[in-house]
Amino acid sequence: MASDSLKIWAVADTRRGVENQAIGLAEAVAARTDGQMSRVTIGPDGFAALPDSAAPDIWIGCGRPAIRLARQQRRAFANSVFVYVQDPRTSYEIFDLIVAPRHDRLDRGNAVATTGSPHRVTAGRLADEAERFSERLNGLPGPRAAVLVGGPSKAFRMGGDVEGYLAGRIDDLLAQDLTLMVSVSRRTPASLRQRLKVRLKDEARCWFHDGDGDNPYFAFLASADWIFVTEDSTNMLTEAAATGTPVYSLPLSGKAGKFALLHAGLEAHGALRPFLGRLDTWTYPPLDETTRIARLIADVHARRGELR
Repeated sequence: MASDSLKIWAVADTRRGVENQAIGLAEAVAARTDGQMSRVTIGPDGFAALPDSAAPDIWIGCGRPAIRLARQQRRAFANSVFVYVQDPRTSYEIFDLIVAPRHDRLDRGNAVATTGSPHRVTAGRLADEAERFSERLNGLPGPRAAVLVGGPSKAFRMGGDVEGYLAGRIDDLLAQDLTLMVSVSRRTPASLRQRLKVRLKDEARCWFHDGDGDNPYFAFLASADWIFVTEDSTNMLTEAAATGTPVYSLPLSGKAGKFALLHAGLEAHGALRPFLGRLDTWTYPPLDETTRIARLIADVHARRGELR
C-alpha cells in the first residue's frame, strides 16, 4: 500500500451488526479510492486503540460509543472527513456526512438517506465465501433456501407463538423438498435456537449454523435460490437484497412502525415479498447503496482537498 494512499478508519464497538456497517462502508470507500482501511474497535470501557498511522483522511463511525469518540477526535483530526452511519440523535454538527436509513426520516443538511444499511456484501466476497465453504455446500442438493433468523427488538417480539410460526414455516419448506441453510443471530432467543437445533439435527438436507465455528453466512447468501429473513433485521434484509436473489420476509409480533418504510422500499426495489406459502422466482438488480454512499464520501473528501 502506497504511503500516500488515503487512510480510512472504521470506528465501532464490538456489536457485529454495528461494526459491519462501519467496516462495510469503509471497505467500499477504500476500494473506490485505493485507500487503506483500518479498524478501530471501541471496548466496553470506551477505550479504543488507534492505528499506528497518521491522522485518518476519512473517519467512519457507527454506534453510540463512536459518537463519544468522534467528539474527541474531531478536534484532534480537524482536516479529516467525519462520517456517521445511522441517526446519531445528537451532535449532528460533528459530522461532515450522516448516512441514515430512509425509514429514520432524518431531515438534516448533512444527511443522506439510504434504503437499509451499509454492509459487507459484494460479488467478490460472496464468491470467495462460497468457495471457502464449497466442500460442505457441494454436499447439499438444490434447490436451496437460506433462512436468516433475527430476534426481538423495540418494535418486534418473538414469543412462543412466533417461534411456533417460524418452526412451521421451516417444516413447510422442508416439505417442498428444499435444502435449508439456517442461521441464527446473537439476538435469537435461546428457546428458539434450541428448538431449531433439535428439529434440524437429523435433516440430511439442512445446514444449521448456531454461531459456533466459522460463520458461513455469506456462503449461505451466495448459494441460495431463495432467502427468507425475519422482518426485524434491517441489516440482514438489506444484505439479502444485495444479492439479486428473491427475498421473502417472515413476520414477527409487534408493530412495524417506521420499519414498514424499509419493507416498502425493498418491495419497491423488487427484492422483497411476503411469504404466502408459494415459492416464486423473480429477478431484480442487486441493491447497492453501499457503493453509492462510498462514491459520495469520496467526492466529499475530494472537495475538501480542493479547498485547502
